[in-house]
Amino acid sequence: MNDIKLGFDLTIEQSQKLVMTPELIQAIQILQFSTQELDAFVQEQLLVNPVLEQDQERPAPENAEQPEGSREEEKLDWKEFIRSGSYDDISYKGYRDRDEDRPDAFERYVTNEVTLPEHLMFQYQFATVDKGCRKVGKYIIESLDENGYMTSTTGEIAKATGICEEKVCEALDIIHGFDPAGVGARNLAECLKLQLEAKNELTPQMDEIIGHHLEDIANNRLAAVAKDTGMTVLEVQEAADVIRTLEPKPGRQFASEMETKYVIPDVIVEKVNDEYVVIINESSTPRLTVSSYYKSLLGQADKDQQLADYLSERVSSANWLIKSIEQRKHTIFNVVSAVVKHQRDFFDKGSKYLKTLTLKDIAEELGIHESTVSRSVSGKYLQCPRGVYEIKYFFSAGVSDQVGEGVSSNSIKEFIKEIVEGEDKHRPYSDQTMVEILEDKGFNISRRTVAKYRDELGILSSSKRKRY
Repeated sequence: MNDIKLGFDLTIEQSQKLVMTPELIQAIQILQFSTQELDAFVQEQLLVNPVLEQDQERPAPENAEQPEGSREEEKLDWKEFIRSGSYDDISYKGYRDRDEDRPDAFERYVTNEVTLPEHLMFQYQFATVDKGCRKVGKYIIESLDENGYMTSTTGEIAKATGICEEKVCEALDIIHGFDPAGVGARNLAECLKLQLEAKNELTPQMDEIIGHHLEDIANNRLAAVAKDTGMTVLEVQEAADVIRTLEPKPGRQFASEMETKYVIPDVIVEKVNDEYVVIINESSTPRLTVSSYYKSLLGQADKDQQLADYLSERVSSANWLIKSIEQRKHTIFNVVSAVVKHQRDFFDKGSKYLKTLTLKDIAEELGIHESTVSRSVSGKYLQCPRGVYEIKYFFSAGVSDQVGEGVSSNSIKEFIKEIVEGEDKHRPYSDQTMVEILEDKGFNISRRTVAKYRDELGILSSSKRKRY
């Protein structure tokens, strides 16, 4: 056996690798942030970096520098930087418009949202009940789920409150008479019956249908319901129409504030003459600058190297953040401009004229990476004369028409919706029939794809859409 030679060698090796600097990582994160996430991040940076401040006065510069390179490349003479006020040339600051002059000024002021428990307790305080009943009523109200349903049994509530079950039922009966109708129900059938009782419309036939045939109604098996109840199919159809007008989740109109999502458009597209102009919504992006207060520290810093190093690092960090936000604005602008050019027919004619568009198409046109396009559209919204849309809406695969051009899946969905709206409700179109109608319009699409798009639109199958 040969001896194994152990030892150490000193060798030189040349290699290439991409190093993600903290600044580059931050720039990527900022591009991906939604408006709300970016605002939260900026507020955090304002707390940790005293050099930064939110500017409300100066207009944004027309041409801002692009962030590139590492901190070593961005090293600057902070003293000269502050003296010259050159930070004004790179700060990302938008025009300060007066709130009262804005068309959406009223929308900035909202009242506190009333929760479901608050709404019910306001009504309960006027109910004539004894002390024990009041206590258990408060317990029931506070234990309702977000849809207004009671998830505990009367026995469980009696045990938890130490009050007899009879009092629990008494308190529950009182709550059942509150607004919104159906609140405090223990299941869907009870919820629907309570709503009909409030309207004095709970007939024996309706009670029978809701109590024993809700699944049949949901699946449009009206003939089976008619056979079991002795009603005519037309009478069952009319009852089903009434049931569908009821609210299955009476508490959801009091959705908690945590679930409320507000859409702030990042980009506005306006038609000027015959062209579409892309405008970045300045009010949706934080406006930052370097605080002028630090000019006053200039004299002290000349004599204090530690202070000078600290300020240099803080100013460099602030400078990078400002430019990263500006770069985010430019990237979104370029991507949306390219999207608008590709989807001109949508802006002119509507959703049925969306074309297929991929992230790769825009990336190749702009000469940037596909992931950059993805980050720049994720969670961002566009406002145009046709409404507010998530920018991702304009990116979708689709099918080919007879001349080989791509048609967006969203366009096909619009055609399917139009076909269903115009059909004979007594003889609704099957998926295969819709395939044939779409083929006549010039679209090559399979029955399976039609069924998939129909499901995504929330349109029932033909058997469930049929009316008698």
